Amino acid sequence: MTRTGSGPLARGKTSEPPRDHGTAALELVVLAPVLLGLVGLVIAAGRTSIAQACVAAAARDAARQASIALTPEAAQAAAIASARAELRADGLDCEPVVRIDTAGFGVPPGQPAAVSATVTCTVPLADLALPGLPGQHTLTATFASPLDVYRAR
Repeated sequence: MTRTGSGPLARGKTSEPPRDHGTAALELVVLAPVLLGLVGLVIAAGRTSIAQACVAAAARDAARQASIALTPEAAQAAAIASARAELRADGLDCEPVVRIDTAGFGVPPGQPAAVSATVTCTVPLADLALPGLPGQHTLTATFASPLDVYRAR
């Protein structure tokens, strides 16, 4: 007697239950924390990178505003106001520390001089809640802007 291929064994069905039921769910349970951690790290890196660019722009604006001021005191005030306004406009939530080097105002007219601004800002990262990630990151940028050589100081 020959088999015609119409029985359950001929169609690839066996009497044993499949052993891989539920493996996709198990893989998802194992990989989900890893994937979420990677997404969190990408967000932290992006936030830090954007904040660093904002702090650099604030330092550049502060140095430029200080370089067009007429006195060291006016340069200090203009630079601090400019840096804070730039960071506020960029939406960076930090209280910046702005240091201005106005030694260039002591150089006699006719000689090259510059004013530099250093802006330091602490960016919060605690809201990402990633293990091993610090709660905050301090960013610093410095920029120098030349003083007009022929302007009275």
